[in-house]
Amino acid sequence: MFSAQAARVLRAQRIETPSWAYGNSGTRFKVFPREGVPRTPQEKIDDAAKVHELTGVAPSLALHIPWDRVPDFAELRRYAADRGIALGAINPNVFQDDEYRYGSVCAPDPGVRRKAIDHLLECVEIGVATGSKVLSVWLADGTNYAGQDDIRARQDRITEALTEVHDAMPRDMRLLLEYKLFEPHFYTMDVPDWGTSFAQCLRIGERAQVLVDTGHHAPGTNIEFIVAVLLREGRLGGFHFNSRNYADDDLMVGAADPFQLFRIMHEIIGGGGLEPGGGVELMLDQCHNLEPSVPAMIRSVMNVQEATAKALLVDRAALASAQADGDLLAANAVVTDAFNTDVRPLLGALREEMGRHPDPVAAYRESGYQQRIEAERGQGGMSWGA
Repeated sequence: MFSAQAARVLRAQRIETPSWAYGNSGTRFKVFPREGVPRTPQEKIDDAAKVHELTGVAPSLALHIPWDRVPDFAELRRYAADRGIALGAINPNVFQDDEYRYGSVCAPDPGVRRKAIDHLLECVEIGVATGSKVLSVWLADGTNYAGQDDIRARQDRITEALTEVHDAMPRDMRLLLEYKLFEPHFYTMDVPDWGTSFAQCLRIGERAQVLVDTGHHAPGTNIEFIVAVLLREGRLGGFHFNSRNYADDDLMVGAADPFQLFRIMHEIIGGGGLEPGGGVELMLDQCHNLEPSVPAMIRSVMNVQEATAKALLVDRAALASAQADGDLLAANAVVTDAFNTDVRPLLGALREEMGRHPDPVAAYRESGYQQRIEAERGQGGMSWGA
């Protein structure tokens, strides 16, 4: 059984789903259109509401601008609220316009930099209109060849641009700076790792924090170590959860390495990240290339729940005792025993206590929702860039 405290944490857990994951997506080679894909931001909200209805822990939807642009964001906020959904992190797009081929806020051309900054400031205003408290920034800026641009000057441009944006935000909004090891550039990425993001956040301002995308690291990177250090420094803003086998695969979270997801949640809990006011945003960032999006999102939310539940079962008193005694085998056993526990029956019982079906995936199949949206929406729907 879960302790009362563990049950409280699980009931209060919030996992944000991304609007773009409900649309058509794919690889650099092909986007495969599916039936039932949302045609409007409102239909993305409808799908997010279904995920929340069945899981009980996914009450917000991240937006991507301009992909989710509407004439009236206050009206979109009301539409979402009527369906039990809050509009979450605002994600600017400073990577798809032709002007950004040599960078956005890092571009040598000051006019291009101004355009990018103005878009970021527009997204702050959208965040105010939607009630969002998070501006989630990923920069695709980088270089392909040695000597292409001045590396240090590009870092200065990031600081200058994001400081302006940070200082324009309301006091209750945070700027989360994501990083990526490589792609789309292959000599340097301007924010390639957590250390660069952390260093920039220290210069940008107190409300700038690091966003960890679990697919944006070199193979073998110990992500939970990064989590522990950033929590210690008060600069872990949140996560984009997904799975990777090779690079930025953007597969369903927990699909490739569920033990890694568990270890990450173990450190988040140990550092107080899930406590009230912990401030660690748990967001999904996935691309459902082949599978239908809504049940895939439900499964991803459940995977995060299961990893969290297992991490909450770690006997931390026994772990601390084994660590103090230098008994490494006993310490490791405390952690792995929790991971090997089947928490699905416990979570099913907890969902029933919350008035929900114990198996959200089964409930979705029984609901007929997939068949209905396929019939109503047909094939096509929104894709990347639309």
